[in-house]
Amino acid sequence: MLKDPFLNKPFEPGLMWFIGVLDVYDREETRGVELGVYNPEDPGEREALIRKYCLDLPYLSHRHKLVLLENLEVKLADPAYDFQHLFEIDPCEAASWPRGEWDSLENPRGFFEDIHKLAKEVWELDLAKAANEDRSTW
Repeated sequence: MLKDPFLNKPFEPGLMWFIGVLDVYDREETRGVELGVYNPEDPGEREALIRKYCLDLPYLSHRHKLVLLENLEVKLADPAYDFQHLFEIDPCEAASWPRGEWDSLENPRGFFEDIHKLAKEVWELDLAKAANEDRSTW
C-alpha cells in the first residue's frame, strides 16, 4: 500500500497536492510576495508557476506522482467536476492565496489541464519508472 509521505496512513491523491504549495497563510510577507507576482490567468506566468511550484514536490516518490496524475486524469475526464471548489477558501480556515483573485479563477479546469500537460513532461521519467513497476509491491 502506498503511504502518505508525511503520515503513516494510505496516500490520498487529492488535487490539493498540486496547489496546496501555493498557500501563503502566515507567510504573506515572504512566500506571498514571491508568489504574488504570478498571474494564474496569464498562460506564460501560469506555466512558470506550475513548473516552479506545483510540480516541485520532492517529497513525493515516482509512485506518488503516477497515482496523483492518474487521479487528475479521472477528474479531468469528468466534465461536471468542479475544479473551482479547490481554490475556494473557507473564511474559518487558516489558508490564503497570494492574490485575492486566485479564489475565483476564470478557468480553474484550464489550470489543472496545464498541470496535467506539464506534469507528463516534467515527471516523464518518474512516471515511466512507476508505470513499469508491479503495483502489488507498493
